[in-house]
Amino acid sequence: MKKTTIETLTREDALHLIGKEWMLVTAGTPENFNTMTASWGGIGWLWNKPVAFVFVRPERHTFGFVEREERFTLSFLGEEHRDILNFCGTKSGRDCDKIAATGLRPVTLAPDAVGFEQARLTLQCRKLFRSPMKPEEFLDTACLERWYNDRPGGSMHVMYVAEIEAVFEQ
Repeated sequence: MKKTTIETLTREDALHLIGKEWMLVTAGTPENFNTMTASWGGIGWLWNKPVAFVFVRPERHTFGFVEREERFTLSFLGEEHRDILNFCGTKSGRDCDKIAATGLRPVTLAPDAVGFEQARLTLQCRKLFRSPMKPEEFLDTACLERWYNDRPGGSMHVMYVAEIEAVFEQ
């Protein structure tokens, strides 16, 4: 894994990257971290910075790590690791050791940023903004009905906007 420039992202199709390839959202320290699969988010430009935005539900085990730490990473593993993404998206770190179960090999990118050797692309992100989603803010209530009202016990996501501080690739 080598550090590269932000321009590396110009070769990527962000819609495909996040929506189809999926990503691991990882937060914590090398000694204590958790990761989860996500397919909602984006990459863009805000406040004169390259940014990524992600959405995490408070009931997810990873949420506490994202809340507590200044940084998180977004790791893109590629289609050949779909089994890892499926596992990390359906199992909780409260109940199992996802790293041992999947064979993921953690890599320390910063004192509070963990990536994985298997990732073809990793974004190291520093949080700039967070905002809980609220039902009254939905302009298209069909989205609210589809993604929130039909899930008993499920809470609304919290959105995080983070500066992309570093980009790593294979």
